[in-house]
Amino acid sequence: MKQVLGDRKTIAILLGPALLVYTLVILVPVVWSFGYTFFKGNALEGFEFNGINNFTRLFTDPDVQAALGFTVKYALLLTILQVVFGYGLALLYTFVLKKSSAIIRTLVFFPVVVPTVAIALLYQKLFQSAPKDGLVNELLVNVGLGSVDWLGSGTTAFIVIVIMDVWRSMGFYGVLLYTGLLDIPEDIIESARIDGARGFSLFKNIVLPMSLPILYSSIIFSINGTIKVFDSVFALTGGGPGNETTPLTLYMYRTAFAFSDYGYGSTIALVLSIMCLIVTALIFRGARRDNTI
Repeated sequence: MKQVLGDRKTIAILLGPALLVYTLVILVPVVWSFGYTFFKGNALEGFEFNGINNFTRLFTDPDVQAALGFTVKYALLLTILQVVFGYGLALLYTFVLKKSSAIIRTLVFFPVVVPTVAIALLYQKLFQSAPKDGLVNELLVNVGLGSVDWLGSGTTAFIVIVIMDVWRSMGFYGVLLYTGLLDIPEDIIESARIDGARGFSLFKNIVLPMSLPILYSSIIFSINGTIKVFDSVFALTGGGPGNETTPLTLYMYRTAFAFSDYGYGSTIALVLSIMCLIVTALIFRGARRDNTI
């Protein structure tokens, strides 16, 4: 193995095709998109050099500010809920259900593999208010609270989006964190129990510290995915009512493909990329700091 990995020609043969594909599929489009930020126009009408006007427009565009606010609020709240619920499921699988958790894991994970459009249609029916109340409104009426137009207000539509995406994704984070908990040596847990650690004490002093690496990985997965949210919002609300549930990704899509302004759309995409890089760097920095304490 050392002879193989020490041979530069072998490394080039093994990694060359993958690096070529990665360069063509990922790096070239990224550089190309960055170049578009200095132009306005589209492929049909042609491009005109625009200098830094796209960036100037970005800082004064109220629609960008609204979309950024929604994106940050959604990303922070959903990341917390995904990781917390996923971690709770992982603890349930590991310490309560144990070997009998396979069926529960499968059922909870099932929404992850269901198409987003199908889930969005399901939640539209569940929270429907007109022409006929959905299941949620019928339950509210039966307890005397009255029907709510869930998707007709930005605040309630945001709540529905969060509920749907937490339900859809917590099975994935449950399994991801469960694999991390399985890596904790059983003898360490048994030794802690012999020393008197039980319940919350065992969790606080043994389980939580030893599961921090997988928790950090889950947070990175979640925050990057939620910042780039598109399909669930597009399928459920279309960004409405008005633009109240429009994330940056959807605003970028409309700018580039509905309004044919590739330059400004690429500028918004650059902002999204920078946000993901900054958040990931901050989480890694926090992880390194915890490991050195």
